Amino acid sequence: MSSINAVARRDDTPLGLTFMVLSVLVSPVIDVFSKLAVVTVPAGEVAFSRFVLQAALLLPPVLMRRALRGVGARTMALHALRGGLLVVSMLSFVATLKVMELADAIAIFFVEPIILTILGGIFLKETIGWRRYTACAVGFLGAMLVIQPSFREVGPMALLPMISALAIAIFLLVTRRVAKSEDPWSMQFYAGIWGAIFAGALLILGAGMDIEVIGPVMPDATTLLYLLGTGVSATIASVLGVYAYRAAPASVLAPLQYLEIVSATLFGWLVFDQLPDTLKWLGIAIIIASGLYIIWREHRLKRAAMPVPPAI
Repeated sequence: MSSINAVARRDDTPLGLTFMVLSVLVSPVIDVFSKLAVVTVPAGEVAFSRFVLQAALLLPPVLMRRALRGVGARTMALHALRGGLLVVSMLSFVATLKVMELADAIAIFFVEPIILTILGGIFLKETIGWRRYTACAVGFLGAMLVIQPSFREVGPMALLPMISALAIAIFLLVTRRVAKSEDPWSMQFYAGIWGAIFAGALLILGAGMDIEVIGPVMPDATTLLYLLGTGVSATIASVLGVYAYRAAPASVLAPLQYLEIVSATLFGWLVFDQLPDTLKWLGIAIIIASGLYIIWREHRLKRAAMPVPPAI
């Protein structure tokens, strides 16, 4: 582990790209296991299992790195906020997976970069030109092409991936602030701890009030394996993501995130025999194109804003 960490500290773009591709390929596995598990247990229980396992699996390397020292009350509050947002995101997304096809849910979720761009302009006062705002509008149009037939099929549940995307966009805004001073491993660990606390509280609430989506159910042996798969794959994907972003610039890695729609579609076909129809494919293509344009435009503007090196 230490040798990988030493390598990943360099600005090694090929290594970062490799880690990112692996992370993107593993990420849909989380959703596959979640979709299998949510057939017999509530979404809240899937989320709770994921965060407990994430915290447990990350505790040894975090202790080895001595990364839990010196966390102030303000930073811990931000960790708690991040954990809460992750619970909202996963709860919304997993609840959707019970009734919606995997590729459709992930395609709608990928309006997240579009939402993040808009929120950055509102709360961080980032300059967003008309081109990117237009791309955001086009991206939402693509999402509507996916949502509209899904809404007919499953009702308002089709909107939950957008709530999940909104929660993740806010999560990333908070993460930008925390990441300036925090070890990335401890950030993932605290996200698991606080996620488990909030998800556990929801399960207690669900048991007391008989709320189906968060009411705990005793899982059978097969479901336990699905829950284990969810937690392990989520931890692996998050660790790969940490190393990817430590080894290569975010602007280089961001477009690779859209490979997840492709891999999710493949898994949806192989595991659940589900493929999007023509209208949904058009919506997915529009979402990907608008997201890639926003990433490209942001990268171009950042390069233009860089100071010109003095002539020698």
